[in-house]
Amino acid sequence: MVDKHPENKARGGWLSRFAPGVRKIVSPRDTPDNLWVKDPDTGEMLFRSDLEAALWVTPSGRHMRINAPTRLKATFDDGLYESIDTPDVPEDPLKFSDGKPYRDRLSAARKAAGRKDTMAIGYGRIGGAPAVVIVQDFTFMGGSLGMAAGEAFIAAAREAVKRNVPFVCYTAAGGARMQEGALSLMQMARTTLAVQEVKAAKLPYVVVLTDPTTGGVTASYAMLGDVHLAEPGALIGFAGPRVIETTIREKLPPGFQRAEYLKDKGMVDKVVSRGDLPTTLGLILSMLMSGTAQKQKAA
Repeated sequence: MVDKHPENKARGGWLSRFAPGVRKIVSPRDTPDNLWVKDPDTGEMLFRSDLEAALWVTPSGRHMRINAPTRLKATFDDGLYESIDTPDVPEDPLKFSDGKPYRDRLSAARKAAGRKDTMAIGYGRIGGAPAVVIVQDFTFMGGSLGMAAGEAFIAAAREAVKRNVPFVCYTAAGGARMQEGALSLMQMARTTLAVQEVKAAKLPYVVVLTDPTTGGVTASYAMLGDVHLAEPGALIGFAGPRVIETTIREKLPPGFQRAEYLKDKGMVDKVVSRGDLPTTLGLILSMLMSGTAQKQKAA
């Protein structure tokens, strides 16, 4: 069949010569997929760059979860600190599988986080006061407490004793790591003993409770600090509120297990916004170390 309209062969005219270039300019590849972040409270779409500048605190006041490197950089003066390696531990000693081998889960988590496990340790100055800081990262398998986390905590505590500086711990965990069974539960006792080593050296141990801090972490080193700070709205408890309501068959009061509620009940000393944490920590550490120095001088 002969085309009676030969102009169709040249359809597009001069514009067709520019179309490939136009398509390149507006290509979806030039627009990052993560340019916007949705506020979980209001549903408002927020620029990621604005959230990062605000330390991931939304205009509505929600303190979103942040990873360990971001936390360490935000804590130390000018974002400068010395990174301290965490100890190596045996991997998957129980050869555990919950439908997917534990070793594979570890590999995937390490690839996503860029480090060995949930804990990250740094040494630097906070408001001018030197300190060793350990951060529990919820993005790594829910911050679960296993052998690696336990060994890292002990190493950080001993590093603080070795340097004769305060020890600060940021907690964030869903509990013990089930893939390690009783070996993970043993870390509750081991980390408690490490805290006692810090206190025996007459050094301050300050805990910053972040969202969420639950399970075996709450039942051990998270509640053994000389001072307990918490970020606004952080969930803090042993069992979750839904489990408690199901067990006791009663409705829990509003705000139950949140940082503000626990402050009113005396379990938290102060609720501090993320941007104010370095200043608050610096003042507390300086004050506590000043008292320690005076006692040592008097002795």
